[in-house]
Amino acid sequence: MEKFHQDLKEAIKALQIADHMTYVTFPLVNEQRLILKIFDEIYKSIIKCINAILNYEYMYKRIKLYTDNTENIRTFTQKCAKIYNLKNEQTKKILEILELNKKHKQSVMEFVKRDRIVILSDSLKTQTLDIHTVKDYLLVAKELLMQTNNKIKE
Repeated sequence: MEKFHQDLKEAIKALQIADHMTYVTFPLVNEQRLILKIFDEIYKSIIKCINAILNYEYMYKRIKLYTDNTENIRTFTQKCAKIYNLKNEQTKKILEILELNKKHKQSVMEFVKRDRIVILSDSLKTQTLDIHTVKDYLLVAKELLMQTNNKIKE
């Protein structure tokens, strides 16, 4: 099985988990910390989609792959996003998700305040995440997956 097929399968699985947790589990248990787990699954799905796109395009020698992830993300946004018919807003949201995950991983502390998760950075800057934002990110991940699937099937 090709690497991009494996990445696509894993992206679908992560997205299904995120979708189920968002629309079934979260309303049932109403635990705000679940938002972080949902966000992690969305992030996994987006990364796997990006990997599938990059591997597919590399296989057909349309792009170069780098050992540096930042360069690969730049290649994705500058070259692949147009090929896969991603709108500028979608690309910006994807980059926003990647940046937020980076902040989440490097954060000193995370806590729940009302119905939001507050992510605190080293410089004491805060970033918030709530269920509505997560649903928005989930939609972006679904669109990315559908467009990736459609393009690869062509």
